[in-house]
Amino acid sequence: MNLYQMDDLSNEDIHNVLQVAEQYKRGERNQSFDGRTGTLLFYEPSTRTKMSFDMACQKLNIPVLPFSEATSSVTKGESLYDTVKTIEAIGADFVVIRHPDANYFAQLTDINIPVINGGDGTGEHPTQCLLDLMTIKEQFQEFAGLTVTICGDIRHSRVARSNAFTLNRLGVHVKLSAPEAWQDDTLPFPYLSIDDAVRDSDVIMLLRVQTERHDSPVSLEHYLTSYGLTIERAKRMRTNSMVMHPAPVNRGVEIDSNLIESEKSFIFKQMENGVYVRQAVIDLLLNQGGIHNEKTD
Repeated sequence: MNLYQMDDLSNEDIHNVLQVAEQYKRGERNQSFDGRTGTLLFYEPSTRTKMSFDMACQKLNIPVLPFSEATSSVTKGESLYDTVKTIEAIGADFVVIRHPDANYFAQLTDINIPVINGGDGTGEHPTQCLLDLMTIKEQFQEFAGLTVTICGDIRHSRVARSNAFTLNRLGVHVKLSAPEAWQDDTLPFPYLSIDDAVRDSDVIMLLRVQTERHDSPVSLEHYLTSYGLTIERAKRMRTNSMVMHPAPVNRGVEIDSNLIESEKSFIFKQMENGVYVRQAVIDLLLNQGGIHNEKTD
């Protein structure tokens, strides 16, 4: 099976992935996939996702075939399908893809090795969602009844889409906070101000302002004071509440720089958990019967 979207996973699947990730983190699981090979096809820049997949593969003893769009046949016009089909033909056992086009995987229906979506345009980012879930679960032990507010550039964020719908089906009260121009009407959750969000939320999930996806230049001069997490707003957060951000962080824009490594910030913990979650996803996809697709079982 593949991991394209969070809807590919049932709630049981999600808890299974988190359980395996937690086992890796505690050192209770030690899988080695000698003889297996993976490939990371990243058509967009990435630090955390690419490097944590790479680290996950190293921990699983899986060599990664190198790929660079700039030095590949993509520069000669090769399609994504043909690139992935080539990787399959030469013997790779799975592929992780990040691509600027939403729903890029629709063209990969005839690929016979697992495909993991590392981010598709403004579509989804399932492994980011899973690592966020792991981080929240470590803090609160459960999801039902929590209030999570996703704040920022909602319209252009694949993280917002994956997390909002998944958190909702796990019993979380999902709310959104964004400038009116960056709101997304396809997400059926209430909007509130950042000041109401910090008071009413267990988790403040900040998003990067994705200037590269905007049609016109964006001024961020007053964003922090109007829509971001300032030191004064952080003081009004609940006692055991969390600050999260998928990163990279625009320091002084989405969040005051002094808060990034504060007690309430779990930003670097998210990055740490990303390795364990990606280990778990690769493990379960390579092991027959690991992750079951609710739609095809």
